[in-house]
Amino acid sequence: MYGDEATIRRILTELGDTWAVVGLSANQRRAAYGVALALQRFGKRIVPVHPKAETVHGERGYASLADIPFDVEVVDVFVNSELAGPVADDAVAKGARAVWFQLGVVDPAAYERTRTAGLEMVMDRCPAIEIPRLG
Repeated sequence: MYGDEATIRRILTELGDTWAVVGLSANQRRAAYGVALALQRFGKRIVPVHPKAETVHGERGYASLADIPFDVEVVDVFVNSELAGPVADDAVAKGARAVWFQLGVVDPAAYERTRTAGLEMVMDRCPAIEIPRLG
């Protein structure tokens, strides 16, 4: 497993409240849309990251992590596994404290690179499912 319960809890409660959500668009049928709303309800500021740079849930979007003009603590990744590794590398370059790969997003090499760079990481899990488990 890539991310134990203690890591999940630390990312959700201790590492910061600004989450870049990569792959988030205004498409309400996509999982990212609902998960971002759940993160907002949990008190997180979400930052949409998508090539269209759409405003979602009242937050301005950006085309890439590098385009965000402020710090983000967690990068939540909603892209295919084949594209996720470069996003994790971008999160390291951005200075994020953690990377979260959503359900079905798996890249063991990216996990190792990200952990080696000193970031916390969870893979193949969903924060909207994990938040209620915090108790």
